[in-house]
Amino acid sequence: MSTIRFRVLPRTVPSVADETFIRTRNKWLTIGLLALPGMIIFLVFFLMPISQSGYYSLFKWNGFGPPTDFRGFSNYVDLVNDSIFIRSIGHSLILMSSSLVIQLPLALGLALLVGRGKLFGRQIFRAILFVPYVFSEVITALIWLYVLHPNLGLMNKVFDAIIPNFKFIPWLADRNIALYAIFLVLTWKFFGFYMILYMAGLQSIPKDLEEAGRIDGCNEVQVLRFITIPLLGSTIRLTIFLSVLGSFQQFVIIWILTQGGPVNATSTIATYLFKYGIQRFALGYGSAVAVVLFCITLFFSIGYQRIVMRQDYALRD
Repeated sequence: MSTIRFRVLPRTVPSVADETFIRTRNKWLTIGLLALPGMIIFLVFFLMPISQSGYYSLFKWNGFGPPTDFRGFSNYVDLVNDSIFIRSIGHSLILMSSSLVIQLPLALGLALLVGRGKLFGRQIFRAILFVPYVFSEVITALIWLYVLHPNLGLMNKVFDAIIPNFKFIPWLADRNIALYAIFLVLTWKFFGFYMILYMAGLQSIPKDLEEAGRIDGCNEVQVLRFITIPLLGSTIRLTIFLSVLGSFQQFVIIWILTQGGPVNATSTIATYLFKYGIQRFALGYGSAVAVVLFCITLFFSIGYQRIVMRQDYALRD
């Protein structure tokens, strides 16, 4: 009987360079697989709509069939020459500046009162003040439609009870005060969100620093000015960023309350886009409005983050 012999081949040991290459390849393969779903969503729901809006804005298009009537930049020229669009930008700027001057300081003051002040039942006040932000924007608008009703509204009823011979005010029908009435609604809706952000920032500030300032002779105003507010700077910069973007993109509450009226007195860029672009089936013109709104928010976001918030990113790194 013949004997079968097996030859054992020597084991090949991979070199250090091969192991490094394999680890690097596996790392990037894992990163690619994990990032692929997010990149697909980003491409489909962000980049493609933006590119399509830029393309459609060059046409006179009603939304039916492919766009064929090429107009170039005529839609943008019409925008610049439209006084209603210019007023809409002005209204957005008014809401933005009012938010920065009134809404954010109010939220900061309430955060200091609830978070730092010796207030009985602080947790209850915190929950009550945050409740408006929990409501959806549709529910918020419906609530304030009742509150600001010219005849049956709660606002006029309260003023009538405390002011003799009070004449009911059409809050949402008077073009001189309708925009400020909407700002009141927006403040009621969103100040609780900013208050929670400020309270979270206050919790990250060591109380020992404030106590050290008091021991050194600082009063409460000086402690607030020189210690608390500077250490809360990153949170304040973040809330300014969110407030500005939210002011330009606000649509639902304004549309339900006034639909941009009366006589376009409360129209913003978003309501103008819907009213003069979608409702009138002028989707090419509406796409031009969307591109302008996107450019405003994009340039502000990039500039604000690179100039104002750059120090916050540097601290995190």
